[in-house]
Amino acid sequence: MNAAGSPPDGASIKVLLADDEGLVRSGFKVLLDLEDGITVVGEATDGAEAVERARATRPDVVLMDIRMPRVDGIEATAQIARTRGLEQVRVLILTTYDTDEYVFDALQAGASGFLLKDAGPAELLHAIRVIAAGDALLAPRITRRLIGQFTARRTAARAAEDRLAVLTEREREVLALVGQGLSNQEIGAALFLSPATARTHVSHAMAKLGARDRAQLVVIAYRTGLVSPGT
Repeated sequence: MNAAGSPPDGASIKVLLADDEGLVRSGFKVLLDLEDGITVVGEATDGAEAVERARATRPDVVLMDIRMPRVDGIEATAQIARTRGLEQVRVLILTTYDTDEYVFDALQAGASGFLLKDAGPAELLHAIRVIAAGDALLAPRITRRLIGQFTARRTAARAAEDRLAVLTEREREVLALVGQGLSNQEIGAALFLSPATARTHVSHAMAKLGARDRAQLVVIAYRTGLVSPGT
């Protein structure tokens, strides 16, 4: 991977499949094997095996199911996120239903995004490339409602001012817009900044808050109350 955490130019994106359903893994493998620039480097039937296979194959992206035996996808994601040598491995959570409350926990555990299992082939391939490039991907049709629903239940755990005290006023503004799902280009337009400057502010906010990626910034923006459900 390069300094940005994405595979080197021209390199094939290495994908690890983690799902306890053999038919699901087979379907994904057939699709991905037909795609230029993507290589399936392993399969796992539960979360524990997913962590083991991630250590062995060092994939760029793990397609991670949530509900698996032994170790579920949330704990497996957390283990991968805190394992030395796997810092650049990105986890894309696959969920069956858009009401799956565990998605929020998966984002907190270190996932870079999530996608519904009923997504079409083009959407899945796009998601893999986005995640491999080091960006976050949150299914647009459910992100705000889902995060808003479950963060509203956790307001007692917020420590907004303490958490955000390290940010400049501009970085708070940028964080709020990231929490609303805006891209760097959209943030730049809203704040009269260049996309490059917006990206710099996003990077500074990530570093100061200890966020793994933009998905983590979204979680922080909601948990601290900087962005409210329904914004």
